[in-house]
Amino acid sequence: MSIGLLGLLDDVAAIAKVAAASLDDVAAQSVKAGAKAAAVVIDDAAVTPRYVFGFSADRELPIVGKIAAGSLRNKLFILLPATLAISYFFPRMLIPLLVLGGVYLCYEGAEKVLEAIAPHKAHDHEAEVGTVAINAETFEDKKVASAVKTDFILSAEIMAITLAAVPDASFWMQALVLAIVGIVITIAVYGVVALIVKADDIGVALARHDGKSFVDLTRRTLGRGLVLGMPGFLTFLGVVGTAAMIWVGGSIIVHGLEAYGLNSVAHAIESVAEAAAHALPPVAGAMKWTVETVLSGIVGLLIGGIAIPVIGFVIAPAWTFSKRLLRAKRG
Repeated sequence: MSIGLLGLLDDVAAIAKVAAASLDDVAAQSVKAGAKAAAVVIDDAAVTPRYVFGFSADRELPIVGKIAAGSLRNKLFILLPATLAISYFFPRMLIPLLVLGGVYLCYEGAEKVLEAIAPHKAHDHEAEVGTVAINAETFEDKKVASAVKTDFILSAEIMAITLAAVPDASFWMQALVLAIVGIVITIAVYGVVALIVKADDIGVALARHDGKSFVDLTRRTLGRGLVLGMPGFLTFLGVVGTAAMIWVGGSIIVHGLEAYGLNSVAHAIESVAEAAAHALPPVAGAMKWTVETVLSGIVGLLIGGIAIPVIGFVIAPAWTFSKRLLRAKRG
């Protein structure tokens, strides 16, 4: 009995060691994959706060919570199984789907640019795609739905990058890494978003501190700085978010075309970026990244500009017609 028990304990210890090693491997792979997706994560954090603009302070955190819950559902219950299934059964479908997502991001970003430089044309476009007057509650739901839809595209890119970072891992290892990266990124992004949208309230609370000590004075100064600076910062963040959507969308499309042998755009961008980097050796890395980002953004803006009339005059009317036809069949 004692020998059998010792043997069993040895087996349990061996299993525990294997499990611990597997957990370490999952953690290492998750960190590696998450680091590669960092650029899209930053874009996600910059894009989301603009969906909370214009709401009362008591609705800000609930809206962020709704968007975060939608983002988590996107990642864990739709994108994780879909990404694994497509990569296993239809690996050639991943790139076309990502490119379609990139086009959507370009469209969303270009629409915001149009709204900023020509509000009347933006309103005309909204009429074309079927925008109607809605009450406050419906407006909030519409904003949340729009944010979750945009998050879906960014999350799809995050999950695709994550999967690409662990190509040789087993199916279950890939699933675990995707789940861990999805959960950690969602918590990080929407935690930061919550802090951003509530920073002005935090500033008010700090500015109300009484007392004459150095600590109290520092708190009041910091609080007043937050209150005065947040409106401008939020406006700036909205601009960054729009630019990020266009840049990420353009970058996805450029790399997607490159995967199918259409290298001319990617090579042109790389050549210009390399030339800029050689021109300024002390900041070569930063210069190369900046030029690649700007040029990818220009590509994204052009594609988004083309997508606006296509969606307004072709896709939206076809979608409206199909909905009417479906209602007529049901009636």
